[in-house]
Amino acid sequence: MTTYIFVLLGIIIVLLIAILLRKPTIDISMLREDNARLRERLAERLGALTQNAIELKNISGDIANFKNILMGNKQARGTFGERQLEDLVRDIMPPETYAFQSVLATNVKPDCIIRLPYPPGDMVIDSKFPLESYNRMLENPKDAFAHKQFEQDVRKHIDAIAEKYIITGVTAESAMMFIASESIFETIHREFPKTIEYAARQKVFLVSPSTLWATLNTIRAVLSDIKIKRVAAQVKKELDLLLTDLTRLSDRANNVSKHFNLAQNDIELLQISVSKITPRAEKLRDMDFGED
Repeated sequence: MTTYIFVLLGIIIVLLIAILLRKPTIDISMLREDNARLRERLAERLGALTQNAIELKNISGDIANFKNILMGNKQARGTFGERQLEDLVRDIMPPETYAFQSVLATNVKPDCIIRLPYPPGDMVIDSKFPLESYNRMLENPKDAFAHKQFEQDVRKHIDAIAEKYIITGVTAESAMMFIASESIFETIHREFPKTIEYAARQKVFLVSPSTLWATLNTIRAVLSDIKIKRVAAQVKKELDLLLTDLTRLSDRANNVSKHFNLAQNDIELLQISVSKITPRAEKLRDMDFGED
């Protein structure tokens, strides 16, 4: 790429010199000034192109490193897929709704579990993928056996996910197989549609980074709705209890009012009795019993 840029610069310089030679009537001093300005601009352009060439070289190195990850050992690829899966899940889901490398009741350890209320139950996401057979298929695009082997490997992995991570009464009735490469995901859907149908029958759904992003956002929205409904149900329950307490309080207040009214009537009757007894007592006090 750098060689191509320098060749292009050489062609531009030759063309500029040819244009300048076709104008012999131009003043020499003006020509020198124009040449000086031209050299300055060319120097600036050359510096910019050199910087671009360095950046392109760095990008090429990054691409080569990424290729080494994909084409290298199985453990490195697995770590790459797991890390990409973790980044997606952490960016979208609340912390209490997922777990990584958590052991299930059957003593298996999936890459990721999305915590969902039962039903449907916890949903497992597996990030492993049979990339070796995919690479062989790319290297031999006309080899029917390589295509068949890749399809068989994908189906075997689908069966393994269904067997290990779909557990009645423990997990959801489906699981997800995460494919870290959008191109591989697109290749499977384009060239192996029957494998996609097979995965659906096994209740294992293939997801890429973009489709997993959409799926997780949908799950998060559903969980939020469930949480709102759960809180609303609790609020309704508390309101019902509050209304019951208010009714009981009202009944007791009415009873107290009745007792108060009865007491008030009794007090009035007592006052009447007192008002009658007092004059009689005064009359008895004023009577003359002939005692000196």
